[in-house]
Amino acid sequence: MSGKTVYLISGANRGIGYGLAASLAARPNAIVFAGARDPAAQSLKDLSAKHPNVHPVKLTAGDKADNEAAIAEIQKIAGQLDVIIANAAIAKYYGAVATTPLSEFREHWEVNTLGTVVLFQAAHALLLASPSGAPTFVFVSTGGASMGRYMHLRVGPYGSSKAAGNFLVKVLDAEHPALIVFAVSPGWVATDMGNPGAIANGLPSAPVTVDDSVAGVLSRIDGATKEKSSGKFWNYKPTFDGNPWDIETEEIPW
Repeated sequence: MSGKTVYLISGANRGIGYGLAASLAARPNAIVFAGARDPAAQSLKDLSAKHPNVHPVKLTAGDKADNEAAIAEIQKIAGQLDVIIANAAIAKYYGAVATTPLSEFREHWEVNTLGTVVLFQAAHALLLASPSGAPTFVFVSTGGASMGRYMHLRVGPYGSSKAAGNFLVKVLDAEHPALIVFAVSPGWVATDMGNPGAIANGLPSAPVTVDDSVAGVLSRIDGATKEKSSGKFWNYKPTFDGNPWDIETEEIPW
């Protein structure tokens, strides 16, 4: 599809993923595959009805057959894949490590870490063949996974699963010289996932809007290059308001 950029977004039925899909759908040169466990979700039905360049696809985090089928569908419809935004994640337990059920660690790692591995394994052949010459794999991480700029948010399962995903970014950057791959923190976003974490840590709601987060994340993706962007952990925006939950630098310490 000459002149078109083909995107795949996981977890696209709500929150940041939906915001990314909706923003990209408005671009005339974009084809958006909106991945979700339930591609028939009303949000995706409405978005694809409004934008014929949006194609909902079934994509369950960590499910090998599901991921492979989604990539096969993308190849059939678009014939190429240029950018993957690995956004699907869970964050649903807040508490001390000493009392966190092991099942919570397993579930967070299965979805947030292994889900990213399964997605890359299913998609890498098509992605690396991108006619753009700039195949891009973006891991939506969290500032809460930074060990160099640690914030105590009682997110052991979530933070550790995202820190492991950050490590995979470094590995993929080294293994694939043609691949642009980086982690990005979207900020602490007011979504169904972000707000409970804010409440658990004493805030009335998460402080970043979906629109601001999406604009920031896309600013990192647009124009990304191997030399300037890859193998790094980016903040979604470069300037901050000095709040305790802000990370002050453009590039976040691992």
